[in-house]
Amino acid sequence: MTAAAAAARATTTLLVIAKAPVPGRVKTRLTPAFTPEQAALLAEAALADTLHTLLRVPARRRLLVLQGRAGAWLPPGFEVVPQTGGGLDARIAAAFAHCAGPALLVGMDTPQLTPELLAPVTGPGGWAPGRAWLGPAADGGFWALGMAEPRPELALGVPMSTPETGAAQRRRLAGAGCEVRDLPVLRDVDTPRDAARVAGEAPHGRFAATLAGLGVAAPR
Repeated sequence: MTAAAAAARATTTLLVIAKAPVPGRVKTRLTPAFTPEQAALLAEAALADTLHTLLRVPARRRLLVLQGRAGAWLPPGFEVVPQTGGGLDARIAAAFAHCAGPALLVGMDTPQLTPELLAPVTGPGGWAPGRAWLGPAADGGFWALGMAEPRPELALGVPMSTPETGAAQRRRLAGAGCEVRDLPVLRDVDTPRDAARVAGEAPHGRFAATLAGLGVAAPR
């Protein structure tokens, strides 16, 4: 099958929810090991890796749900829509409101993401009726959330940024009758230790190259 034919058959809307990589506004937990400017460079590299990976994933539509302004890091192939206000649960819910049909949302914190990790979702049979996908994060949160029939309300009220976030989101999906399937556990880049470990998992990406170029010895 040609790439054009595969794209024509793709059913998934891919969503990336992200903040523009502005010093002092992103990756603040990387400081003081890194300066705010260095943390923003790492955030930009992580976001760019994520966006370029999703360009290699079969999709009907690709949306960047962005807080802030797009920059030179944004590759062609994405529509950009602004994030709403409110907490992260409300912003995730609003992102799904842009979708009709199967949709998968990922964040900007997992530059080790590969098309192969998403193949169970976007490949044949990934979107059985009533199915949901959850990508658990190592810290107890989640890095991916997908629904065959997007229901934004299923994200509202889920407590975010806690060790129980992933479990709470799973309960919400299951309680609504969804068949929840798991993607592999990934580590978010939140701390300097996370940065070093993720760079080691994806040594050939923009994120690893940016980390190496900063010359900062992040703890492992």
